[in-house]
Amino acid sequence: MVKIEGTLDEIRELIGDARDTVRAVKSTSKKVVKTATKTKRKLSAWQRYLKNPRNQIKFKTGTKKGRLNLKAMARQFKKSKK
Repeated sequence: MVKIEGTLDEIRELIGDARDTVRAVKSTSKKVVKTATKTKRKLSAWQRYLKNPRNQIKFKTGTKKGRLNLKAMARQFKKSKK
């Protein structure tokens, strides 16, 4: 246990400064964590291929109409790599 001596105003000043310091440390550590998680890795060749609208093959009819036909795209991707 720590014994603090002084007037009430002095004690309030000390405790207030400590609280401000704790808040500052917490906010700074949160900012550091956010910036650390923002670094992005390079996309794989397949992901870059999917991203390009020119390469997207979509279903034209049926229940999957409008969705990407990944099976056909995979075939086309593998052939283009040769």
